[in-house]
Amino acid sequence: MEKSSPDKDRHVLIAADKTESSKRAVLYVADFLGGVPGISLTLLYIIPEPPEDYFASEAERREWVEKDEEEARRMLENYAAILVQAGFPEEKVKTLVGPCDLPSIAECILKSQEELDCCTIVVGRRGISKKEEFLFSSTSSRLLHAAKNCAVWVIE
Repeated sequence: MEKSSPDKDRHVLIAADKTESSKRAVLYVADFLGGVPGISLTLLYIIPEPPEDYFASEAERREWVEKDEEEARRMLENYAAILVQAGFPEEKVKTLVGPCDLPSIAECILKSQEELDCCTIVVGRRGISKKEEFLFSSTSSRLLHAAKNCAVWVIE
């Protein structure tokens, strides 16, 4: 196993959505790692791909995606400001918003983790019931079971 260079930052991926649990995850990272040198962060928002027959027209679908992307960018800018205020240098906090064509949000997060070479994934736990988790699975559960070569922090 190759050791990381002492000059290389440890890269943390915070996967966010529009829930309070995501905000708690950002606040946890700010509190736990704020001011620690050698850490860079990427705040990630995946635009969920709605089913083909969800919208009456392609124009309606595009409008929805653009609105979701705009809201996500504002949210991530607010989260980035929280992290900078906690002591992370502004140039070490990046945001990434976009669609993903993989079957699940968890797979999209894992793909981003691999592409960005992140050592840690941080997500908020939504608190779905056991029945819902059995039927639909949960993103955090999938991440815990499928992540390789990185840590996964699931914040309550």
